[in-house]
Amino acid sequence: MMQRSCDIPQELIENLRAANKIAILTGAGMSAESGIPTFRDALTGLWSQYNPEDLATPQAFEHHPRLVWEWYSSRRSLVRQVSPNQGHQALAAMERVVPTVTVITQNVDGLHQKAGSSRVLELHGNIHRVKCSQEGTIVGTWEETGTLPPRCPHCQALLRPDAVWFGEPLPQEPLLEAAEAVAACDVFFSIGTSGQVYPAASFVHFARRSHAEVVIMNTDEKAQDFPDFHRLNGPAGQILPELLQTVWPQM
Repeated sequence: MMQRSCDIPQELIENLRAANKIAILTGAGMSAESGIPTFRDALTGLWSQYNPEDLATPQAFEHHPRLVWEWYSSRRSLVRQVSPNQGHQALAAMERVVPTVTVITQNVDGLHQKAGSSRVLELHGNIHRVKCSQEGTIVGTWEETGTLPPRCPHCQALLRPDAVWFGEPLPQEPLLEAAEAVAACDVFFSIGTSGQVYPAASFVHFARRSHAEVVIMNTDEKAQDFPDFHRLNGPAGQILPELLQTVWPQM
């Protein structure tokens, strides 16, 4: 059941009002509220015979590059059809009342930016971007030859989605910036994530050791069930707008 405004601890309300820096980690549950299936959901339609874990790997791209490219094209088409939900919009609106709001996301859909968040650190890349599989550089345009995947215009290597695959390391720059934001924040939110994927899962403990208030927001009441964290159980699209209205009624 969703927490109502009367259940929000007064201590948390006061700390949010006094906060100068807020860091927010978002996971697949945030995007699922906009209609984007998570990697745990079974694939449908033409892709029902595959598992996402079998397609989002360097090995799959090495052996079946066209298949992987076409699967990501289908996911990209799906993402283009959805809009940011009220949770995304609430996080963007938070920038009007808090000096520094940093969104650290494990999602690759770009919905935070679409909602208006200005400081978004993408730990797993972005499905809308394409990069060279050899040099790792972002490629904006390429020659359409009818062959998939297309080739890098600079070195002729295959192009691939700019998304982190299973078995690949996270990009260091956003990861380091995320760690800095967590260490410096006054309040840390973990929203829509199971807290099982590291290193992002360590951020809640890192924030607590840095004396930040920690808020867990999830539809799964068992996810990240730590007794010294604030819990707001329910969908972010409902809880976040209410939280903003309670904490900053002047908005």
